[in-house]
Amino acid sequence: DVYFLLAIMNRLFAENLINLGKLKDFTDDIEILRKISKEFSPETVEDLTGISASEIRRIASEFGTAKSAVCYGRMGVSIQKFGSLCHWLINSINILTGNFDRAGGAMFTAPAFDVLASAKGSNVFNRWQSRVRRLPEFIGELPVAALSEEILTEGEGQIKALITSCGNPVLSTPNGNQLDKALENLEFMVSIDIYINETTRHADIILPPATGLENSHYDVIFNTFAVRNTAKYSEPLFAKTDGAKYDWEIFQELVHRLSGETEHLKSEPPEVKLDLGLRYGKYKLTLEDLRENPHGVDLGALQECLPNRLLTENKRINLAPEVLVKDLQRLKTEALTVSEDFSFALIGRRHLRDNNSWLHNSERLVKGKNRCTLLINALDAERLNLQNKQMVKVSSRVGTIEIPCEITENIRRGVVSIPHGYGHGRKGVQLDTAKNHAGVSLNDLTDERVLDELTGNAAFSNVKVRLELM
Repeated sequence: DVYFLLAIMNRLFAENLINLGKLKDFTDDIEILRKISKEFSPETVEDLTGISASEIRRIASEFGTAKSAVCYGRMGVSIQKFGSLCHWLINSINILTGNFDRAGGAMFTAPAFDVLASAKGSNVFNRWQSRVRRLPEFIGELPVAALSEEILTEGEGQIKALITSCGNPVLSTPNGNQLDKALENLEFMVSIDIYINETTRHADIILPPATGLENSHYDVIFNTFAVRNTAKYSEPLFAKTDGAKYDWEIFQELVHRLSGETEHLKSEPPEVKLDLGLRYGKYKLTLEDLRENPHGVDLGALQECLPNRLLTENKRINLAPEVLVKDLQRLKTEALTVSEDFSFALIGRRHLRDNNSWLHNSERLVKGKNRCTLLINALDAERLNLQNKQMVKVSSRVGTIEIPCEITENIRRGVVSIPHGYGHGRKGVQLDTAKNHAGVSLNDLTDERVLDELTGNAAFSNVKVRLELM
């Protein structure tokens, strides 16, 4: 991905397709991008990307001359060794072609409840590091790839107690088997969850909150990524069970007790903060306004908002942050690394009906043919003498699994794919439906040492693996 994006940028400069429009008035360091993209011509990267030089030229030309266009990436480009560079280049391509903060390009929402309204734009990266590997912090959080070692490595600061909330990191984080063993070593663990799953089975105490349809809902996160400004509040569909607590009641009670407070706790529902945020927001709405409009309120199309919405100190776009430019050197070194023993690249995939482990305990969603298969290119299968649905042993540095193969033309040679979220056969799991569709966990192969080294983010894609017939 990163080579492809650099080659697109290379052609935009070479064909004089740079046109920032209004962005030019508050954008810096354009020439640095010209310089760094110069060595990544389409001919240089076509073997690395599998995309011909002529095709890269065509895409760059059509993108640069289009009336409007947008380069977009999210999860797929994030979970790899160079995810940070990819997102930087995606934004840069949009900016260089003027497809940023204008209709038809990448635009920004103005949410009714705006989590960025009070942001000060200060540094929130690498202010401190993890204890064992010194991985960087981001907005107060450490990379999950560090969790196992922080539990298993003795010394001052060792994690000995853990609270999980509606997550299943044994299945969703790299080298799940190692985390599985690490959780056994904790002195105390609490899980806020409705399931006894691969992670919560280690908990000393499980605190089950009211379930989805018993909760009210206002979407804070995805209103930030929306394609139109809207606001919608959903009342609970059902009353919660007698004696049940909402998750916010559990959190507030835990904070109250752990802080040593002796006064009686008067819990405050999230609707209080929601109403305040709406009242002080751009549209001066109230929670009552949303209750009177149960299908939501349309707040209009996205509007241009830069430079006012910029959170940089000088209200300008810095196209070439030093930390990202320096990381290109790691990219050049990586291109020379080849593993003969682990010759396949493993990527994940998500199915519409069972795209994470939460959905696997619903018969309606998991029924049908087995979807926990290893996708492999037909030519690779022929070379290995593999038959469709034959069991294959897949090994990486951290582990080995056995899985049936599914031969297809819809995956590149040298690449194999396993879906995310399976692996329900572990002892102690109490998910009756999921156990009948147990499958194997992709993350028993992913490697906690393979990271986007700039951020510490786990590289779940392009994990090097070996295939063996069974």
